[in-house]
Amino acid sequence: MATFHQISSQNLECPICLTLFNQPKLLTCSHTFCKDCLERISQTEPNQETIACPVCRKGTPVPSGDVGRLQTNVPLSSLVDEVKTKMAAMSKILSEKVSLKRRRKCKKHPNDDEECFCTGCREYFCLRCGMLRHLQAGHQIEEAAIHEEKLMENIKELQERAKSKKTNIEIHIDFIETQRNEITNMMRRLNDDIDKTYEEYMQLLSNRRKALKCQVKRLSEKFEKELQAMEEESHQTILQMNAMEELVANGVKVPLEKDTVIAHDTLCENLKSFLGRVDPDDQSPRGVTERAQKMSFRRYVKVNELCLGDLEGYTWDVKADVELPVKHCMVCMTLAPDGKMAVVSEESGIHLYSPDGELQQTVLKDVYVSEMGFLSDGRIAVCDTNNEMSLYTSQWEKLDVTFETMSEDEGGYGGLTLGRDDNIYVGYWNSDKIQVFTPQGGKAVREIMCDGYKPELLFSFHTTEKLILTDTSAVVCLDGKGKEENILMKEGMYAIPAVCRDDSVIVAWVKYNEGLVSIDRYTKDLEHVHNFITDFKIIVPETDWYYLQEFESGEIAFCTPDRLYIFDVKCEV
Repeated sequence: MATFHQISSQNLECPICLTLFNQPKLLTCSHTFCKDCLERISQTEPNQETIACPVCRKGTPVPSGDVGRLQTNVPLSSLVDEVKTKMAAMSKILSEKVSLKRRRKCKKHPNDDEECFCTGCREYFCLRCGMLRHLQAGHQIEEAAIHEEKLMENIKELQERAKSKKTNIEIHIDFIETQRNEITNMMRRLNDDIDKTYEEYMQLLSNRRKALKCQVKRLSEKFEKELQAMEEESHQTILQMNAMEELVANGVKVPLEKDTVIAHDTLCENLKSFLGRVDPDDQSPRGVTERAQKMSFRRYVKVNELCLGDLEGYTWDVKADVELPVKHCMVCMTLAPDGKMAVVSEESGIHLYSPDGELQQTVLKDVYVSEMGFLSDGRIAVCDTNNEMSLYTSQWEKLDVTFETMSEDEGGYGGLTLGRDDNIYVGYWNSDKIQVFTPQGGKAVREIMCDGYKPELLFSFHTTEKLILTDTSAVVCLDGKGKEENILMKEGMYAIPAVCRDDSVIVAWVKYNEGLVSIDRYTKDLEHVHNFITDFKIIVPETDWYYLQEFESGEIAFCTPDRLYIFDVKCEV
């Protein structure tokens, strides 16, 4: 009779895991395996709707790819459960306290161990079976120990290959993670660029809205001033009438003497004359209202332009005409972060003016400045007359930062402007090029050839790498590489441009010999939008050097070597 050891070894062990069956599942080929073993095999199948038997390779359909839905080998499962319950020794096997590695007994010769293995039949057998069946058939027979040694070597080789393969796959997974991180970083940069562009455009619109509202406020104040004057005049008329009436009324209180009668008659005549005046009508205040009603807001609808629009129905006129502290020395003008206009005099420093034309401060009196610009953090980039550039704090204290700019002899003078990323652009009209520096100083990070133009005046935009320069009589828009995109010219006129806080461009057209100035607004692509000033008469300076800028509050500053003109809206139309 077969022992329990023989039963458990030959009938109750899964051929894959070599342990007692656990949830045995029956394949269509009648072979049985543990559910967990079949699930691991299923994970390796290309099509998990079918599983190939590890013994005979016959396929078995797997419902919905769920091995748990395969038919359970109920008799075998019951036998395993019974063995687990009744045999104490089996618990040691299940807890792996007893090794399952042993020689099997031959089924036909139970007293003999299966010491041989047929490589063709793929089965173990005893010596007598080998003599009877395998030798006569010419099968290749090995000792079981030798076969198992080869099997272990093969398993080790496969394990090493699997380990190497897993290492390669893990490296591949790490590479995938690297690519994922790159894509994540790229998407983050895209989002950052979108947010940055959005914020820049919102800032432009905010700047434009602020300037327009300042214009509306100044117009409102002008209209209110007119109405206030009319109202005060009417109140004064009532006060005069009350005084006269009171004097005349005194004549009925006592008998009048001769002089008193004459004086009273005079007072009465004066009152009669005053009462004979034409009553004030509503025409004057109505006229103020009508002029206000003629004003409107015109929204820009140009393609690829982001700008709120402009006010219409009013004219511009000079608000302030200021003589500069030193004549013939103005070399630069730029808007300061606090809303003041910085006018640079080559010999007397930097003068800061309010939008009303009041000189409020003079700084760097001992520095011979030729060009300057403000960084976003309030620091100031300053070029002196030797083309040496320095940085100053917002309190006008010099910093220990140097820049390797071209000398005057090598490059000549040129414009200076600050880019959207606080890069500093320095132009040289002798070499027709622009050098780009970072605020950290040192050498230029790149150079831009100006397509044959001389960058006498230089301006940058807030939302694009484009540049605006003027070359004597032309306003030129260059792309970030220095290629011409658009150009403006008017025959017989000097062109003085400036880029505003909303990225629109204003241009002063100067007829030097006649001393006439006209100012227009353009889009950043140099399409005409609006005219401010037409043929305004200026005092002709000795040299034809001019600058143009727009105040933060919307007024326009035009500077000659001698004078500063500030233009503002007025009510009359």
